[in-house]
Amino acid sequence: MKQTLLKTITAAAFAISASAALAQEKVTYLFPAPDFLPAFAPFQLAKGKGYFEDAGLDVTFQVGKGGADVATQVALGNADLGGGIGDTPIIVRANGLPIRGVALLGGRGLTQLAWRADSGITGPEDFAGKSIGVLAFQDTTYYNLLGVLASVGLSKDDVDIQAVGSGGIIQLNISGDLDGMSGVPEWIAAIEGAGVEMGQTPVDTIFPAMAQAIIASDETIAERPEVVDGFVNAVLQGIRDIVADPAQAAKDYVGMVQQHEGQEAQIEAIMRSYATLIYPEGENQPLGAFDPERIAAVQDFYLDSGIVQTAVPVDELYTNDFVK
Repeated sequence: MKQTLLKTITAAAFAISASAALAQEKVTYLFPAPDFLPAFAPFQLAKGKGYFEDAGLDVTFQVGKGGADVATQVALGNADLGGGIGDTPIIVRANGLPIRGVALLGGRGLTQLAWRADSGITGPEDFAGKSIGVLAFQDTTYYNLLGVLASVGLSKDDVDIQAVGSGGIIQLNISGDLDGMSGVPEWIAAIEGAGVEMGQTPVDTIFPAMAQAIIASDETIAERPEVVDGFVNAVLQGIRDIVADPAQAAKDYVGMVQQHEGQEAQIEAIMRSYATLIYPEGENQPLGAFDPERIAAVQDFYLDSGIVQTAVPVDELYTNDFVK
């Protein structure tokens, strides 16, 4: 009798487990760059620690061909959600792609300005005549640099701006062929890891740059709001884990992403940079939320600079409805 009861209970448990597995909503998330980059650590933590699963989501990561490709694939429905920067909707929605930001991953800007300590640069006002690397000429690292230059009375013609990719930025700063860069914290860490002393300042102390963003199509937001909600808040929990304990988060992350095996110290330093430079909440801007005034300021600059030709109503560029 006991054996029969045990078998019945076990069978019921398996049935419940199988039912729960079937209930998981499948979600495809498209990264703009390789998914093992430390910038995407909150996503890996959300997956590895079961936050997506707890939200009823079965998440698959895929990698796109840059931010414009991600926005296009999300708009076309080839991916459920994707990654960009807070300014991505400004650029792509003006071109007719119906996407908007659903979460901003930090109250400060992602882009950092950095320069070799031996370059004679003490701040961006010294960039005139210097060689500064950016990822590409159709990338936020470039657009943010233009905003900074305008803010200190310089133009792109005053600076030798070179689009050399992430690897080129690192290697050319190490070799001294570049004086500085507009980029992300992990590139600075890689340069300093090679023994090159760097000065740096966050772009958002000069220009209203924004952090990474999760983007979704208007259709997905309308038809699958529970998916967007669950995904957003799982990733935000990953960020909170990093902020609360960067050392433990680095250990967890390295254990999940084999490309970083043995790099715990470097990853911890990068996570501390994100925790202090990018993730902090802004004034009247809780973690995950967009600031419409900041979006408007960036859009105004992009219009004035000819980066976009058409202004989009700010409330069509984002939603804070999923941020908890």
